[in-house]
Amino acid sequence: MIRWLPLVMLLGCSTESEDKPKTVEVEPAGPEPAVSPPPPALRRLTATQYANSVSDLLGDELILPARLEPDEELDGLLSIGASTASLSPLGVEQYEDAAYDLAAQAMSPEHRDRLVPCEPMGPVDAECADLTLTPLVRRAWRRTPTADEVDRLVELAGEAGDALGDFYGGLELAIGAVLQSPSFLYRMELGSGGRLSDVELATRLSYFLWNTAPDDALLDAAESGVLSTPEGLAVEVDRMLDDPRVRRGFRNYIDELLHLEELKHLSKDPEVFPAMRSEIGPSAREETLAAVEALVFDRDDDFRTWMTTRETFVDSNLSMLYAVPAPEREGFGAVTLPSDGPRRGLLGQVGMLALHAHPVSSSATLRGIFVRETLLCQLIPPPPADVDTSIPEPSPDSPTRRERVEAHLEEPTCAGCHQLVDPIGLGLEHFDGLGVYRTHENGALIDASGELDGTTYADSWDLAAALRDHPGFPACMAEMIYSYGVGHRPEMGEQDYAQWLDRRFAEVGWSMRTLIREVALSEAFRTVSEVE
Repeated sequence: MIRWLPLVMLLGCSTESEDKPKTVEVEPAGPEPAVSPPPPALRRLTATQYANSVSDLLGDELILPARLEPDEELDGLLSIGASTASLSPLGVEQYEDAAYDLAAQAMSPEHRDRLVPCEPMGPVDAECADLTLTPLVRRAWRRTPTADEVDRLVELAGEAGDALGDFYGGLELAIGAVLQSPSFLYRMELGSGGRLSDVELATRLSYFLWNTAPDDALLDAAESGVLSTPEGLAVEVDRMLDDPRVRRGFRNYIDELLHLEELKHLSKDPEVFPAMRSEIGPSAREETLAAVEALVFDRDDDFRTWMTTRETFVDSNLSMLYAVPAPEREGFGAVTLPSDGPRRGLLGQVGMLALHAHPVSSSATLRGIFVRETLLCQLIPPPPADVDTSIPEPSPDSPTRRERVEAHLEEPTCAGCHQLVDPIGLGLEHFDGLGVYRTHENGALIDASGELDGTTYADSWDLAAALRDHPGFPACMAEMIYSYGVGHRPEMGEQDYAQWLDRRFAEVGWSMRTLIREVALSEAFRTVSEVE
């Protein structure tokens, strides 16, 4: 049976007369297909996962390490790069230093009562050390430790406490050992018999939904067998989706997907862009995160409207660039951008426009590559090493970027790729390299018309609708959220599942919150290949 759904399901005040819903044919998803994933790999905690896990374990008032082994990106996500990340000798030293520094802070007089539930009887108190270390190790290693593991840590604490004449100094050494263990730094999701164990599934669920280690309730559910039943798993997943930490987890996914971390250090030439200030980049990052968080968790809207919604969040820095009143005297507030204005959706946000541009100019190529690779999951190969990728300087004959990029579209070695990306980027040329709206460049009227895979558009407003309606956009978003959860892009043995997930996304009205739930409950999410 074919279901017919609105192409855009906008709610309440976000309905726009200029953007009426269409209907599309939705193919029933049917039963979930089996998958044959690649061999599992240990996944090192990313810097954000490390910070979240430490804060949840020891307290969010601790000062976190400033330098650790850098994350590695692979296939567009740090969470995939974590599967291939190794440790250099310097990285080992950094994690060791960080572990002992964090342990020292945790055992300081102002913090230690949070972790130590007993009053030590002297420098050596095995019972009090056991009461402290057993629950801490369970949370840190994301499983109940064996008796031998606890005994060794208690013995280490006792020996150090005796030598130092200080019980808390002994615990500090033991906690430092816990935090530099591979059981803490790496996610053990190797499985057995083709499936993750319940405890391994708890770890994967927690970092997928919350981007931090499992809490005691999730570990209890895993160790009692609750996650082995569909009903029990659904209860836990729903609990996690209702927890505020899910917003933090989803923000991290968007941060990785869009490379928003780079906005913290956004740099533009102030002589070319007088409105540039150091606060613009961080403000733009928060706008993007707050807006998509509201779309997914507050409105539970059709996720494709991320491309066309006029609902966003701005502060005083962005309100000036957007020519709208600041909704709050301090910080961010919700706004509805004007229906007769030039901006809407993700591609109208300063963060995306400024991030995919040069320090002194806009860039049709960078913006087009972003759309193709990040939003449509299409691979654009890099240019040959010996090809000149620069474009001519403005002249009376070629004042706008459209005229100047024609050289790329005519050069045989460049045309193949640039025909895929430059027309998209030219559709955003009404925004300069900082994302400020303009109608002219060098005195000439800007032509922002173009075509996206058969759909023509007059400007960025129409381009947003063309991208929203592009079947590759929701398919890409479904593929990427699955990739984020399992730590790899779908391979040959998972292609049927990726196509099923795309259909399932449509079947649930393109609700990202529901799609996340579908992934977490799926057999594919806990299926692994046998390790030979």
